[in-house]
Amino acid sequence: MLVDDSAVARGFLRRWLEPEPAIEIVASLRTGREALDYLDRTNPDLVVLDVEMPDMDGITALPLLLQKKPDLSVIMASTLTRRNAEITLRALSLGALDCFQKPDAQGVITSETYRQALVAKIRELGARSRRTLGPARAVRPIADPKEPVTQPRSITLRPASAATPRVLVIGSSTGGPQALNDICSKLVPVIDEAPVLITQHMPPTFTTILAEHLARATGRIVREAEDGEPIRAGRVYVAPGHRHLKIARAKGQAVAILDDSPPVHFCKPAVDVLFSSAAEAFGGGVLGLVLTGMGTDGTQGGADIVAAGGNIIAQDEATSIVWGMPGSIAQAGLCSQVLPLPQIAPALIRAFGRRA
Repeated sequence: MLVDDSAVARGFLRRWLEPEPAIEIVASLRTGREALDYLDRTNPDLVVLDVEMPDMDGITALPLLLQKKPDLSVIMASTLTRRNAEITLRALSLGALDCFQKPDAQGVITSETYRQALVAKIRELGARSRRTLGPARAVRPIADPKEPVTQPRSITLRPASAATPRVLVIGSSTGGPQALNDICSKLVPVIDEAPVLITQHMPPTFTTILAEHLARATGRIVREAEDGEPIRAGRVYVAPGHRHLKIARAKGQAVAILDDSPPVHFCKPAVDVLFSSAAEAFGGGVLGLVLTGMGTDGTQGGADIVAAGGNIIAQDEATSIVWGMPGSIAQAGLCSQVLPLPQIAPALIRAFGRRA
């Protein structure tokens, strides 16, 4: 179901989606109220929901749609304004699974790379609704963060390197903002010990707001990385939208580099770019974390971290919105731990506690 008061945006999406096998547009609507009225009769797996609409906007319609159909996947469509980015981050906390920048008539957001990434997102999250037996946002409850974890037979853990971690690098995508907020709010002991760098698949402006939310959650300095700035303990650096974040060495000091090279896995920023550069800059002193997200971004970079003597932790399938990125790196045999979300922050604190 497409819900957007812009005929231009609906037209782009219809032209892109209608030729795709296994995707059917069951309704094309102008307001959130129309979406509620048509929900029962069309029974969609996924709704593309605009943030700003007349009569009933997206943030008002979202909880009402999920109340009527708890297993519904919702992707928020937004223009790159600060206000809309704030609303979209709130929508993600209320149950929307992902977001994207709206296509426009000027062709700024109509590239083939953008189209392919968006179609893949819609296909994956639509199929996810069909696989979900309960509410799409439900995860396996874990009463005790120390509860033993049973790994699937397809996962082989590698022995953890004895190297002492000196930097934490995190990669995430679909479901990532929620997971990042949960982990970072408990991660102050690690942030105080070592720099933390995050690549979250998000457009510009959205990454700015994400950094501000994480700053409030941690009480520490969290901001988008700036080209050439030193990387220091006590700070969290977020890759800005549409720029890859890399780590380099300059006169013995680790510095942030913003790279404008092409997307990797249709992603810019890309996790592979951050992970590979961290391995080159810090060697065995890298601890990588891969959280919920679509695709395989992070697997090649994770291999570089392991080859350099570092370690990788991945989020488990039961607590991931999409087990693409963490599943790929786990099934590649690169992880020393695959953990439910509640157990990740304690594991990171233990790992960096060795420094103290």
